[in-house]
Amino acid sequence: MQPAIDASVYIVDDDASVREALAWLLRSRRLGSQAYDSAEAFLEQLEGARLPARPACLLLDVRMPGMSGLALFERLVERGLQEALPVIFLTGHADVPTAVSMVKRGAFDFCEKPFSDNALVDRVEQALARSAEAVRAQQARERLRQRLVELTERERAVMQLVVEGLPNKRIADQLDISVRTVEVHRARVFDKMEVKSAVELANLLREV
Repeated sequence: MQPAIDASVYIVDDDASVREALAWLLRSRRLGSQAYDSAEAFLEQLEGARLPARPACLLLDVRMPGMSGLALFERLVERGLQEALPVIFLTGHADVPTAVSMVKRGAFDFCEKPFSDNALVDRVEQALARSAEAVRAQQARERLRQRLVELTERERAVMQLVVEGLPNKRIADQLDISVRTVEVHRARVFDKMEVKSAVELANLLREV
């Protein structure tokens, strides 16, 4: 048997039989899952988490005792997790209009019960692909922020003026330092930020 795909699918549904059926279905496609019987239980394990460390998505029942799936989704939106943790609502016919409105709010999709097994898993895999992109982008931003932290105050000042397009002579005049010192700081900024030009540096900083 091939190893499981390195991704997490979270199942939040108050019906044990649904949780078990979904877990089995996902295993058949080499996808691991973690199941929760309530929105509150899922939120508890998510507490403090900013972003999944690996691709993940959430299969979420709309109607549950206590906190509804809709309320849980709103919590995820508040945390900005809807891209890194795409949500697929599991809904009955009566909830379809509500699920559609949630898709407009940023949910990945909804599947109406009873759903097609293959269609559902196909959408799960697509959601995981989106999550992988979001996780990679966030990790890149975090690496970029770490590089910025490593800059000295003077290097930051030089970097800002470089990004504004000023030549070395004008930077030297504004900071009251020599052109040679500007050249040294400029080279260090490029090295620490892992870029080769001012244009590349400016484009990189737009991602912060």
